[in-house]
Amino acid sequence: MKKYDTIFLDRDGTINPDPGYISDLNDFKFFPFTMDALKKMSKCCEQFCIVSNQSGIGRGLIDEIKLNEIHDYIRASFTENNLKLTDIYFCPDHPNDASKDRKPGTGMFDKAASDHGIEIKNSLMVGDAGSDMEAGAKLNMDTMLVLTGKGPETLQNLSNSFTPKFIVENLLVGAELITS
Repeated sequence: MKKYDTIFLDRDGTINPDPGYISDLNDFKFFPFTMDALKKMSKCCEQFCIVSNQSGIGRGLIDEIKLNEIHDYIRASFTENNLKLTDIYFCPDHPNDASKDRKPGTGMFDKAASDHGIEIKNSLMVGDAGSDMEAGAKLNMDTMLVLTGKGPETLQNLSNSFTPKFIVENLLVGAELITS
């Protein structure tokens, strides 16, 4: 079993269903397997860090105060389950006006590494989108594509340069794979 410094997690489609632009805590729910998967994964990592594109803010569809309520709930859920969530980073940029923070840019990862002394090259990126795989590949991290959320579509459109190290049905199957 390989030990990772940090497991970076995408949010929507990876740890929770993605109905599109979750703008209220009442609309946010973890997948039923998420906490069990993360507990399993914690055996092979020091900490978790969430990195999430949240263009709903840039599009005027999500209020940042409401987003913070969702993130507070996520933090509390990690704490209740004795999981170390180092931080949550999000990029509010509209895709047409994207900074280096918007995945596949690496800005959120660079900030996390700087803020928390994370060894990026000894980390794993888990997500459902091509932008997650590309960001991880740019940083020489191991990558895991989950086939939840946009995962099936992503799998069909992956370029050879961003082939994930792991392709799994969901986060729980991924957890079982990397801890076996």
